[in-house]
Amino acid sequence: MQYIYENFTFPPDQSFTIRSESLEMQKYTTFKSHVNFEIALLENCCGKRFIGDHIQDFEGPELVLLGSYLPHCWQYYKATNPLLQPRATIVHFFPDFLGKDLLEKPEARHLNALFDKAAKGVLFEGAAVLEAKQVMQQMIFETGLARSAHMLRLLDMLALSATGKTLCSSYFNTAESPNQANKLNKVFAHIFSHFKEEITLQDVSTLLSMSTAAFCRLFKSGTNRTLTDFVKEVRIGHAARLLLEGHHNVSEACYDSGYNNMSNFNKHFKEVKGLSPRDFLRRYRVTDSAKS
Repeated sequence: MQYIYENFTFPPDQSFTIRSESLEMQKYTTFKSHVNFEIALLENCCGKRFIGDHIQDFEGPELVLLGSYLPHCWQYYKATNPLLQPRATIVHFFPDFLGKDLLEKPEARHLNALFDKAAKGVLFEGAAVLEAKQVMQQMIFETGLARSAHMLRLLDMLALSATGKTLCSSYFNTAESPNQANKLNKVFAHIFSHFKEEITLQDVSTLLSMSTAAFCRLFKSGTNRTLTDFVKEVRIGHAARLLLEGHHNVSEACYDSGYNNMSNFNKHFKEVKGLSPRDFLRRYRVTDSAKS
């Protein structure tokens, strides 16, 4: 997977944006992240969801809330109803889009809790998605304060919903500033391009013209893990994708992910995914017949 940082700008007369667009059925291979929060409503499609270190099959409709700098990607396999066009409705916003004072009010406690959970990604399903869809459809055609009122209503509904569940592991964290994100993105790009090779602390420190100690502090604060752990997760994530796609057996996935022995591969796979490679494959693999 590639990793890119997106920089959105809002029109001068808008404090957040919303758009609805048709989806192309394809396997996107780029992780995206941005400082803005995002609400994504996906309809009439199925595929695979990648949010941070979370990987899972999905079948729309579903609604996901993403926090700042949280890497994400969807791969779309097919329309669930071939007579209808798959669609995505996307909202980009900042939590304080109506001013910081709002979030300091006692009535906003549940919103602050929702935004804290967004750092790990929050998935909503069932009735909450249908209610949110109605509000988002109204929001698209409104302007001014009426549009902002719908946005507040949407956030209030999500904050009070009992269906929301976080997606990323408890240790997954995000960058805290654009400058930090840019530095980490440079490191991520290097790791994603070279994870099948040996990656040393000295290599990536030199990449940013930093001492190894300074780099370790930067990387730890931005990802809440060490470089070694991150490289391990990238390799295991790649191996998991190979297994799920069905074109590699466990041994092939091992050696194609930068490992030179099965023992370490099996150990690391279970540490990251909580299952052995074979158990993971039995539980999560989507067969070709399920995609067609």
